[in-house]
Amino acid sequence: MEKANWKKLIGKLVKQRDLHSPSVIQAMLSVPRESFIPADLQTYSATDTPIQIGFGQSVSAPQIVAIMNESLKLEVGSKVLEVGAGSGWQAATMAEIVAPKEAPRSGWGHVYAVEIVPALADAARKNVRNAGYSDRVSIINADGSKGYPQKAPYDRVVVTSAAPNIPKPLVDQLKENGVLLIPVGSQFLFQKLLKITKQPDGQIKEENLGNVSFVPLTGECRSKT
Repeated sequence: MEKANWKKLIGKLVKQRDLHSPSVIQAMLSVPRESFIPADLQTYSATDTPIQIGFGQSVSAPQIVAIMNESLKLEVGSKVLEVGAGSGWQAATMAEIVAPKEAPRSGWGHVYAVEIVPALADAARKNVRNAGYSDRVSIINADGSKGYPQKAPYDRVVVTSAAPNIPKPLVDQLKENGVLLIPVGSQFLFQKLLKITKQPDGQIKEENLGNVSFVPLTGECRSKT
């Protein structure tokens, strides 16, 4: 029943045009959300709402994940940094796009998902492993506001919590023509979902994709530009 409900929800997102790219649609269909949320909440896995996973964190609503994944313009082979791994679900959906099973491993991309809360990082790592994505997703327990310089530069960076400003390390770790997606604004109001493109000269192009609501980003560099 949950699988049928999930397909129905994805169909609704397609109809709304929140989902439109074949690779993103297939990724959203392929990764079971219920495998990434607490057992007592799995009956809500096919609802288009955030789901709490503890420590003040939540799994984003499917609509938001769809919009973010579409906006990133992910490609096979892309190296992605995710700031805020949460349950590991969005990282797995991105891995389906950048490292599809049918593509040669030599051409796979990879998702590096950084989670500052140790217990959440452990849980996400377990979820990713159990769902079969540990060869395409790495969960790192660290301060994601600093990025993850060990594997920089990145084709894409996505931040799944709200920052008052754009952390400079995340821009620095983007490749030329790379894209950063980040909610920016007050934690007490709606934020703007900003799409930042790094120009060849190092300058950034900013695009406002609309209002969103995320939990606040934590970490040392969250308010530095």
